[in-house]
Amino acid sequence: MDWSPRLLFTAFLILAAAIHGAQADAMVTGTVFCDQCKDGQRSLFDYPIYGIKVSVSCPDSNGQTTMSREETTNLLGNYVMRFDGTPNLSNCYAQVSGSEQGSSGCTVAAGPAQNPKLMFRMFDMEMYAVDSLLTQPDKPMSFCPKSANPGSPPVTPSEPPTPVTQPPAPITQQPRSPPPFRLPPMPRLPPLPPLPPLPPMPPMPFAEATACPHQNWTMPQYRCYWRVLEQDSKVAVVFGPIAGRRYGTDVTLWQGLQGRGDPYRTLLREGTTALLNSYNSLLFPYNPVSVITHTNLALMGSSRSVLLTALRFMRANSGYGNDKVTCKFTPNCK
Repeated sequence: MDWSPRLLFTAFLILAAAIHGAQADAMVTGTVFCDQCKDGQRSLFDYPIYGIKVSVSCPDSNGQTTMSREETTNLLGNYVMRFDGTPNLSNCYAQVSGSEQGSSGCTVAAGPAQNPKLMFRMFDMEMYAVDSLLTQPDKPMSFCPKSANPGSPPVTPSEPPTPVTQPPAPITQQPRSPPPFRLPPMPRLPPLPPLPPLPPMPPMPFAEATACPHQNWTMPQYRCYWRVLEQDSKVAVVFGPIAGRRYGTDVTLWQGLQGRGDPYRTLLREGTTALLNSYNSLLFPYNPVSVITHTNLALMGSSRSVLLTALRFMRANSGYGNDKVTCKFTPNCK
């Protein structure tokens, strides 16, 4: 029996019930990076920084601030702010406003303020994204390229010395050079034998499209696919403090895969499954950072956003998209 139409119809009823009566809100999200080389731009040496305070201010036509929020970046350098209703935040600006005590030494604000950009609007819910903000240490790191470090002041070239006029040398007859020496022609080398064919490339499981539901990740014969995360890893450590406040500090990823019967438990189950799938395949619709970001955004929003995010994760974990993707687990993998 094909259960797909019945499941989709049930999901639609749940979604419609969650949307009915929900309040409108707007969310702003972004990331703060530590500009270790103080070059004023993102580079390979920069990393997301924790404990940086970011403020979003909205001035009116007279320059007076009418609305503002402040939030601190999490372990992944991300921040999320929520505004009640659906205000127009395109004229607002986000900037680094400070840092928490005990945070990293990279706390000096750098770069211009950034304006939130509207990413999507759906069901009276708006999502804004802010380009990366930068902080800098007091001095560039020693491993930075020399071009990024402040160089020494340029040396002013001195005036060239005045040439001393020498009397012309007497003209003498130059000796004749000997005739050029030519080597005899080299014999031709025999042609090289053809190279043997290269062996076929080994399979690359990370480059293969695959998506597996949560039931597969709990089976003992597929335990070997837990390559990056451990089953006893804490949800509060992997997903951050927002998830820790919702689910507690002792819940593990393995326990999160067992959740059902509640929108928040369903979100944790499907979010954990999506995180495992993102580490297992580069072609999964979500990467690890986006899975954690969407989960935290949903936890900070209404129950409607929790249910919507859980349904999106469930769809991706089931392999639905442009092309139907199946689960390519093999027992006792290496």
